[in-house]
Amino acid sequence: MMDPIVLSLAILWAVVIALGVCVLALSRQIGILYERVAPMGALMMDTGPKVGELAPPVEVTTWEGRSLTIGRSAEKSKLVFFLSPTCPVCKKLLPIIRSVQARENRWLEVVLASDGDRTEHVDFYAKHQLADFPYVLSQPLGMAYKISKLPYCVLLDAKGFVRAKGLVNSREQVESLMTAYESGVASVQEHIDRQLLGDVTPEKV
Repeated sequence: MMDPIVLSLAILWAVVIALGVCVLALSRQIGILYERVAPMGALMMDTGPKVGELAPPVEVTTWEGRSLTIGRSAEKSKLVFFLSPTCPVCKKLLPIIRSVQARENRWLEVVLASDGDRTEHVDFYAKHQLADFPYVLSQPLGMAYKISKLPYCVLLDAKGFVRAKGLVNSREQVESLMTAYESGVASVQEHIDRQLLGDVTPEKV
C-alpha cells in the first residue's frame, strides 16, 4: 500500500502542474484578447477638415491681445485643444496637456481654444494658470473645425496640414494623436489595422 505522505505529494505535484498549464493557457488567451481589443485612440468625428487636408486659416486673438493664425505655415506644429470652463473632463486633461507641451515643445506649440464672453473665462484662466499657453476665444475657429463635442484636439503640422484629430477623454487618447502623427496615419486604430494586415509602417511626414 502506498505511503499516505507520498500519495499526498503526488497529488500536490499533479495540482501544481495542472495550475501551471492553466496559467500558460490563460496568458496566451490574454495576449490574443489584447491584440483583438487594442487600446483605442482619439475618436475622430466625421466632420470638419479631414486628416491630410490643409487646415482653413483662421485669424484669432490670444488672451493677451496677440494676433495668431491657426492653419498657416509656422515654425512649429500646433496642437489645438478645444475646451470649456464648464467641461469637467477638459479640466482633468489640462495637466496632461501641460505635460505634452513641456515634453514636445521642441516641435509642438499647444493652443487652448474656446468661445463665449471673456468674463466667463477670467476665473478659469486664473485658477488653472493658463498664461503658459496661447489662449483664444473664437467662435469662427470652432466652426471651421466643426467642433460639436468637448474636449477635442486637432494636430496641425508646421505646414498647416491636419495630421490627427479627435475627441479626447484620457491621457492615452491625447498621446494617440502624437502616435498617429509619428506613424503617418490618420488614427491609432488605422495604425493597428495596418499592423494586423502586415503592412509596412509609413515614415513620418
